[in-house]
Amino acid sequence: MVRGMANMASSSRILTMGGTGYNGRHISKASLAVVDRPRILTIGGTGYIGRQISKASIALGHPTFLLVRESTASNPEKAKLLESFTASGATILPGSLEDQASLVEAIKKVDVVISAVKGPQLTDQLNIIKAITEVGTIKRFLPSEFGNDVDKTHAVEPAKTMFATKAKIRRAIEEEGIPYTYVSSNCFARYFLPSLGQSGLSAPPRDKVVISGDGNAKVVFVKEEDVGTFTIKAVDDPRTLNKILHLRLPANTYSVNELVALWEKKIGKTLEKTYIPEEVVLKKIAESPFPVNIMLSIGHSIFVKGDQINFELGPDGVEASQLYPEVKYTTVEEYLNQYV
Repeated sequence: MVRGMANMASSSRILTMGGTGYNGRHISKASLAVVDRPRILTIGGTGYIGRQISKASIALGHPTFLLVRESTASNPEKAKLLESFTASGATILPGSLEDQASLVEAIKKVDVVISAVKGPQLTDQLNIIKAITEVGTIKRFLPSEFGNDVDKTHAVEPAKTMFATKAKIRRAIEEEGIPYTYVSSNCFARYFLPSLGQSGLSAPPRDKVVISGDGNAKVVFVKEEDVGTFTIKAVDDPRTLNKILHLRLPANTYSVNELVALWEKKIGKTLEKTYIPEEVVLKKIAESPFPVNIMLSIGHSIFVKGDQINFELGPDGVEASQLYPEVKYTTVEEYLNQYV
């Protein structure tokens, strides 16, 4: 894999250095070349959603770069994925969020930076912001979000702290005047659809279902590959500049009650339903260990509070399927057919 990195690092690249930087602080002297599509750097580009973003970037014809730490390159599963990316024309750049020099050098090579890091690394995105500010030529930064709109949640702990961390990154981006797009992709289909919103199931139930709250909160389910496609579509769209891109796909917006009814229709059977009151859900969150508590608290925000749909899009929000009607996303009904 090290040899693969070296080979890709030596491949031809076009650098565009012209234009005025944000807030008038960074002014380049010349435009060396013009490319048809912006060059994209993914950070966390081999992770759960990051790999879908990397794949979409390559598929949609963008010069694609991945910042990859040594431990990722030495992981057999990740190494195979990286080989497929390089075979498709991507460039692998060794580095990490902890190595500021590698961040700066990687960011110098691209126009757009997309972060898909998770967990403890969310706060480390401040290093990306620092590097983007130092380089001064980035046209768009998409930080790691890919879930609920973090400024519109009613989450309890520990999800509350995670959302607050993502909101802190938003404020830091805005304070530096970095051009951005925030992607609110709502529920990953593979995480939530097979279980009909329950935890611990790998396939839809055929006898009984447990529903948090009253089951009426609206939820949006999006196939991970479609998250990648919509994300890449937005990177150079002026309509998404300094906006929140909401994936509120009409054919994929269901309450759990509606989702269960759809599944019942598909299998020709009525499920036994047990509804869990909110106070019981909250008690279970408080009593559960990490990481169970964080998944339960995210579920509370989504399925009880309805935090994905319980607000109107303001002037800072745009909806993905309206902007990109040409994207034929996988519908919930289509997705569930594989389990019938």
